Amino acid sequence: MRSGDAQWRGVIRFLRSDIHNQEIARQAELDEEAIIEVLSRQAQQRRDSIEAFEKGGRQDLVDKEQGELAIILQYLPKQMTADEIEAVVREAIAVAGASGSQDMGKVMGKVMPQVKGRAQGKEVSAAVTGLLKELDGTSD
Repeated sequence: MRSGDAQWRGVIRFLRSDIHNQEIARQAELDEEAIIEVLSRQAQQRRDSIEAFEKGGRQDLVDKEQGELAIILQYLPKQMTADEIEAVVREAIAVAGASGSQDMGKVMGKVMPQVKGRAQGKEVSAAVTGLLKELDGTSD
């Protein structure tokens, strides 16, 4: 906070405020898992903003949001690689006894709690879809 980095200070203040607001809403102090949820939600908002600003041709705002996202990611658990996500998905498919695309909900229900805060839902969904299509015998 004292380093003089205005962006860093602003992001930390915003995150602390959001955590505090969640504590007020729940009328209880947040545990580590709930704080990770808040941070994950903020990271996803930054990703969505980056995507929207890129479509709008606002590189200045893209850069700002990317800087904020980088700060937030430092406080989240290490993000999973595509291979790690695929391994978790394969295990969930086996546990759920999934046989094809119709079992997407079952598999996602098993995977998401395991990767919470460590992988984006979009990446997990893509991995599940791809592996279930292999079971169907189809691929894109």
